[in-house]
Amino acid sequence: MLSSLPQFHSMKRWQVWGFVSVILLAAAALRLTGIDWDDYQHYHPDERYITWVATTIERPATWRSAFDPARSPFNPFYWPPEATSAGIEVLQDQHRDFAYGHVPLYLGVLATRFVETVSPPLASVLPAEWLFTQDVLNGAGAIEFRHLTAVARALTALFDVGTVFLVYLLAKRVYNAPTGLLAAALLAVNVMHIQLAHFFISDPFLTFFVVAAVLFMVLPMTKGGTPASPKRTFRTTCALLLASFFVGLAVGSKFTAVLLFLPLALTVYVTHKDKWLWWLGTAVLTTCLTFFITNPFAILDVSCEVITPASAMGPVTIPALDWRSCYLENVVTQGAMVRGRSDVAFTRQYLGTQPYLFFVEMQLRWGMGWWLGLAAFGGLAWAVWRGSKQFDGRQSPELIMLAWVLPYFLLTGSFLVKFMRYLQPITPFLMIYAAAMLLNIRGRWVKRGMVTAVLLFTTLYALSFVNLYRQPHPWNVGSLWVYEHVPPGALILSEQWDDALPATMLLDGQPRRRSEYRHQELTWLTGADGQDDEAKLEQNLARLAAGDYLTIMSNRVYGVVPRLPERYPLSGQYHQLLFDGALGYEPVYVAARLPSLYGWRLFADRFGWPGLQPPDVVETLLAAHPTFNLGRADESFTVYDQPLLIIFQNTGRLTAVEMRLLFNSDAD
Repeated sequence: MLSSLPQFHSMKRWQVWGFVSVILLAAAALRLTGIDWDDYQHYHPDERYITWVATTIERPATWRSAFDPARSPFNPFYWPPEATSAGIEVLQDQHRDFAYGHVPLYLGVLATRFVETVSPPLASVLPAEWLFTQDVLNGAGAIEFRHLTAVARALTALFDVGTVFLVYLLAKRVYNAPTGLLAAALLAVNVMHIQLAHFFISDPFLTFFVVAAVLFMVLPMTKGGTPASPKRTFRTTCALLLASFFVGLAVGSKFTAVLLFLPLALTVYVTHKDKWLWWLGTAVLTTCLTFFITNPFAILDVSCEVITPASAMGPVTIPALDWRSCYLENVVTQGAMVRGRSDVAFTRQYLGTQPYLFFVEMQLRWGMGWWLGLAAFGGLAWAVWRGSKQFDGRQSPELIMLAWVLPYFLLTGSFLVKFMRYLQPITPFLMIYAAAMLLNIRGRWVKRGMVTAVLLFTTLYALSFVNLYRQPHPWNVGSLWVYEHVPPGALILSEQWDDALPATMLLDGQPRRRSEYRHQELTWLTGADGQDDEAKLEQNLARLAAGDYLTIMSNRVYGVVPRLPERYPLSGQYHQLLFDGALGYEPVYVAARLPSLYGWRLFADRFGWPGLQPPDVVETLLAAHPTFNLGRADESFTVYDQPLLIIFQNTGRLTAVEMRLLFNSDAD
């Protein structure tokens, strides 16, 4: 249907809005399906921490203490002295590392409080068995930690649907209405957006505010690229202030949005040339005020330590400065992590990956799929080429978009840490470029064919991805298996930096708890280089010898350690020995959920990149249905909602000494 968009000029307005409504409804259905994807077991660590902090955000006992960093329940950097929440353990009166913006946190809490207010009358008239009634309206009577997760996930999904609508408005303004409809449709079926909309994390909120900011930057411009009037108009001024407001909200969601100051400065120059510096100052002041109001403790909490080293500039020495800002401390810490300046265990997965290329590869394989991915990055190249060849001052809206997309991609793509979600703030613009490029293809039938192919294959991929949420989470069914087959008191081993089984849950109406079993962690990933030594190996082998069961929850560890033999000369040998059965552990249970459609499944290869041969039970699982192996995937794409679980039982009962003989001593 959308392949006939070039004839859009003959459509009536109600038909256009009919298309928009269908696209938004489809986007909402894809994003709201499966918000209970883990039965609210909090398997996403970032979401888990944000929600944990959110349970302490509440109205202060006295407003005098509302802005006291050590007492205020509004402060995300400090556990309030009287913090409590039913059903969970909450720390009190100590610092906490909150590496996220205030805005999504506060929005999630406000949405939950609003739902708590309106849910009694709504729940009384809606079917009690609806997921909306049970989870969002809390008809099930869940504790705050669980209910807040349900509401915040629904809110995240709705924000991402809002991004789809903003993309339509932005593309329509910059190019034309057909491009707006196609770009919105492409974003609606974008798999990375669909997945991230299921998590209460900062990135979808950041992306919404980024697109809103850029939309208001280009709004006062005509399609020719110049302001609507040579003189400043009320509309132009309001648009600039709103753009600045959304820039402030974007920075308040995630610090990387500071790059929006580049297109904001360009917007001021294009629309207010006569008093450029004055209006730029106004825009920056509006942005800063918005940030300060929505992130107050970024300014108020100065109880941390952030020291700028002293430096010499010729004859002048700049002294060291202690900023004491908890917000800056988190920004500096995160900046060091993403650039590889701090050696964090869970970021070693990106060692050896190529800057820029790994980001693009992951989008082509998984985030967008090959058809949409090629159109998106091809569209970006087309937009850059078009701007460089034809720019004459009339393409200012296109230049403003590029002033955000290119610096952000050039900076983010250079990071050592390459979580796929880092590209989300520019993905909506890539959809716009893809749509614009496709609709500028010469040849009516070629154009229709390409548009249809990209939409069709991407939609099928999106449907297959959403189908995984119709399957139970592997860690939940694995927990059930443990409770049914493993006697209480057994020693269950897990791997450090990964989750552990079983999860606490209700079974046949009775609570079953993880504490029924003994637990120990294997530290293969934690110690590296000189710490990957005989002492570490002996400790882990002793635990293996004593263990009854072993859970491999995901590829968090075996996807990294065997791939880095120079850093893990001894530990890197462990997983293949385990998978081969040489250590006396036999795989007794395997569970996975994969994107699937009409019986065909898509598999992200966890074993090829680290050079491992998986256990036979994994091969049997994959052979049960037609399965396409699409190659390696960023761990963050699979580990939360589609992990591969393998449970091993210690049937061989080898001693630590017997297991040690299997390791190559020359490797250390």
